[in-house]
Amino acid sequence: MMLPPRTRELALRLLAHESAAGKASEPAEFAAFRVCAKLRGPLVTLAGVAGFRSLLSRALTLAKADAPSLSAVQVAADGSLHGLDALRPQIDADEAREAGIILITQLLGLLVRVVGEAITLQLVTSEILPDFRFVSNSGVPVGFESILHEVDDLQGVSARLEELAEQYPPVTEALKTISGNVLNSATVLAVVAAIKSPKPN
Repeated sequence: MMLPPRTRELALRLLAHESAAGKASEPAEFAAFRVCAKLRGPLVTLAGVAGFRSLLSRALTLAKADAPSLSAVQVAADGSLHGLDALRPQIDADEAREAGIILITQLLGLLVRVVGEAITLQLVTSEILPDFRFVSNSGVPVGFESILHEVDDLQGVSARLEELAEQYPPVTEALKTISGNVLNSATVLAVVAAIKSPKPN
């Protein structure tokens, strides 16, 4: 299945963020498992355990075609991934990292096909990248920092509109709709900045 380059770029961002957030003693390949674990909760709520397990199993099957080293990894009945201990002794760190990238890229690609790009981005930003300011800590050029400031401003506008919606019942529904649209725009803008900015060292 051919995936657009931006899907892999987003996978790289997620894994870079998870690697930075993880313990220094943990191998980098744990990041892919943590990304799957963080998406598991909201996706189980959305599609049930069986639905999430099916989605992750399909992503793993597709990933194994390009990363045979994932052959030891399995999806458990509860939708969690197992087999990392068997994977680690067989391959080096670079190969394990690439396998993780491939797995997350396939999972994101399937999510986009099933729930659409907007919901996929919302899941990613709410569960894994809630604060895009981490990107600027990795040497983002001034232009990208400006974009991230605009994201903060848009989120503030959305919050203020929500407050106004409660105060003015005649326009509550309209204000809540506008607030949601502004927040969605902030989310998309933040994802674009995260994908297009230089990758962390």
